[in-house]
Amino acid sequence: MSNLALIMAAGQGTRMKSETPKVLHKILDVPLVRYVISAAQAAGCERTLVVTGHQREAVEATLPDSVEIVHQPERIGTANTVLVAEEALRGAEGKLVVLSGDVPLLRPETITALMEACNGVATCVLTAHVDDPTGYGRILRNEYGAISGIVEEKDATDEQRLITEINTGIYCFELEGLFDRLRKIGNDNVQQEYYLTDIVQVCLDEEASVGSITVSDASETLGVNSRVQLAAATSVMQRRINEAWMMAGVTMTAPDLCWIAPDVTLEPDTMLLPMTFLSGATTIASGSVIGPDTRIVDSSIGADSLVDSSIVLSSQVGPHANLGPRAYLRPGCVLDSNVKIGTSVELKGTHVGEGSKIPHLSYIGDAEVGAGVNIGAASVTCNYDGEKKSRTVIGDGAFIGSDTMLVAPVTVGAHSVVGAASAITKDVPEGALAVERNDQTIVEGWVERHRGDSARKEAR
Repeated sequence: MSNLALIMAAGQGTRMKSETPKVLHKILDVPLVRYVISAAQAAGCERTLVVTGHQREAVEATLPDSVEIVHQPERIGTANTVLVAEEALRGAEGKLVVLSGDVPLLRPETITALMEACNGVATCVLTAHVDDPTGYGRILRNEYGAISGIVEEKDATDEQRLITEINTGIYCFELEGLFDRLRKIGNDNVQQEYYLTDIVQVCLDEEASVGSITVSDASETLGVNSRVQLAAATSVMQRRINEAWMMAGVTMTAPDLCWIAPDVTLEPDTMLLPMTFLSGATTIASGSVIGPDTRIVDSSIGADSLVDSSIVLSSQVGPHANLGPRAYLRPGCVLDSNVKIGTSVELKGTHVGEGSKIPHLSYIGDAEVGAGVNIGAASVTCNYDGEKKSRTVIGDGAFIGSDTMLVAPVTVGAHSVVGAASAITKDVPEGALAVERNDQTIVEGWVERHRGDSARKEAR
């Protein structure tokens, strides 16, 4: 017997007021639906099906290869959303947990508990108690406490709207008989849709068992139907992730001002300062200090490094590095140990060797910088000629003077020196001095002859 998951991701989400499908809106740079997929798989579901509809191409492009895709041609209700998966599930046995692609905070442990509660039960409903049930279907119970129905708010009476136990929209079903029951659901309601909630009444009419469990933390079932709810869900996820990392030995001086995506890995004794954003497959090694005002995406930072007020994208930074303030590493950079990348320095597609320094106001793109190199302020590798990009190679121990232009393709040999304010267009041999400057010209009395009294008045 298998545990399977079906994730409903076909809706448009009109209340988001967005051209982007609702399930692709992001929390901590991860689409909502990806959280739901991860939770289902972490709960042990052997197969995960995602039902797509509105803008299916955009949604499907974000889905991992580990899921199966089912298309819902018409969005005519949640019962139909499950029914369209009948062919994909033909011959399957076991339990099917039905999740919503816009409920990203559900924990794997809750999904597991729901599946366990469905043992021997045709339908099991996950419920929650909330202070404000507005917008949710209400759980109806009989005098014995058993579920007697679910009513949507639009169809509820004034008395039923006072009920604070809500339907979370999350269910677990025994697959046997499920699709026959779904076909019995009608659309005699205000919306003229086929509600999955009505399967409870179908089961009761058949005298099939209906069970429920109530989630202990109602925030797990927070649905995202508006930008306000997206912000609320982001705060919950941010706090959940940050608390877990702090318990694991990470220091955050202001946790509310740190944003860490779920795929980020942090080692103990990392310190995160305010306004730090970490996303993608980023790893931060022990002893590093990140921030303030720093964004790192899909990158690795070595042990005992400092990244201050900087941006690092798709790059690798070795141990004992010092970046910033306001350094910018564009994709494809590799920094070896003890590298200094200083104030307002931009790197792209560049490897910097051990102990090298680029301290100030420089752009180094498409370059191979050896070990022990010093590059002076305001230096640039001129890597683009308008048609193609070329590489610059700087050998070990070279010294590049301030305001130097290295016009690629060019190689500066090991232990050579390039004089400040040079434009280097030819290779520099190892151990050589390269200086490229025009002679300075001075014309005495030029200002007085050409500007006269006006220059003296402006000076005063």
